[in-house]
Amino acid sequence: MQIVKTVSGMQRLARAWGQAGIRLGFVPTMGSLHAGHLSLVKRARREVGPQGKVVVSIYVNPTQFAPTEDFARYPRDLKADARLCRAAGVDAIFAPTDEQMYPRDEQGAFSTYVVEETLSRAMEGASRPTHFRGVTTVVAKLFNIVQPDVAVFGAKDFQQATIVKRMVRDLNFPMRLVVAETFREPDGLAMSSRNQYLLGSLRTQAVVLSRALQRAREVVRKARAPLPVGSLKAELKTLIEREPDARVDYIEFFEPGTLTPVAKVARGTHLALAVFVGKTRLIDNSSL
Repeated sequence: MQIVKTVSGMQRLARAWGQAGIRLGFVPTMGSLHAGHLSLVKRARREVGPQGKVVVSIYVNPTQFAPTEDFARYPRDLKADARLCRAAGVDAIFAPTDEQMYPRDEQGAFSTYVVEETLSRAMEGASRPTHFRGVTTVVAKLFNIVQPDVAVFGAKDFQQATIVKRMVRDLNFPMRLVVAETFREPDGLAMSSRNQYLLGSLRTQAVVLSRALQRAREVVRKARAPLPVGSLKAELKTLIEREPDARVDYIEFFEPGTLTPVAKVARGTHLALAVFVGKTRLIDNSSL
């Protein structure tokens, strides 16, 4: 397994594989890898086959963090991540520096960004206004650097995956994007690098996100007609905030293809939620 730290080095490697007719699968991550990430690696391997190559990027992208968020303390351990990748059969890790990803001009500025203007306004976009500009910019750059035939994203970040899928279509990236199902802990909590912030009782309380999703699925399954959004939102908020350290950021019901909010909840509606458990902000989602 190779660890590549420069843009030019990764591009040379990707071009060499492409010229040899080797299919390339790509899993973009911010590191602090866990079993959920490794499930994406496994899916990428399945997509490109045993003769293909799988690249994992490990880069904590500063442009998707607001000044008040956890960029500085986001967990970083390249050596541990490399061990996991090697054991999982990854062919190369791309681990660039900020200087490689965001080269500055003489005035110290980086000035070119990729912005999606429709799908990114609600939910995460409303709660974190600068977030998706950073996401779409870094993902577009990674696609140009790694040049994958297929990229694999996790469904836990449902809005992000939908936005990246739209970007791939609109900007004509010559690749396919696969969204793999959310990988969960045995108690239902969606796997996330931020779960390691959850100490003591906070970890137990965090399971309320998956309990809320399950409750919504039960209600919709039993309903004989579409349900008003307001009443179900209120029920889920009450359920979540019974936990002493849980606070709802948002609960949203929408059409999964367009992220358009709905007034009535029925089978096929998608639910996404963001919840602070202590100081840790967690997200999850589910089709109903």
